[in-house]
Amino acid sequence: MPSHVRDFLPLKPTDLELLLALSSGDLHGYGLVQAVSQHTDGLVRLDPGNLYRVIKRLLADGLVAESGFQDPAADAGERRRYYRITPLGGRVLAAEIDRLRMIVRDPLTRDAAKRWTS
Repeated sequence: MPSHVRDFLPLKPTDLELLLALSSGDLHGYGLVQAVSQHTDGLVRLDPGNLYRVIKRLLADGLVAESGFQDPAADAGERRRYYRITPLGGRVLAAEIDRLRMIVRDPLTRDAAKRWTS
């Protein structure tokens, strides 16, 4: 497991989206799929196999954890696993947002955007 926040960077786009979704609160798998789809306007679609493979890796890296939250509105026999972002995951997310902010603010990036969108 990486020992420093910067060792996790740059984040994969799916990892970034999942951490962003969890930064708003605990979610179960289907809730994560919905949140990512909504946030990306449908550009990123997570199938269950990919979602749980990524969650398993984020759990192993210590960026997310099972939250233990139980939805009181869920049926008694229904057990959904809820996930939460960990303090390390929050620091990694913040570092990735700062990294992306630096890229967007760079004059080279701005010039390229102007050149190719004009």
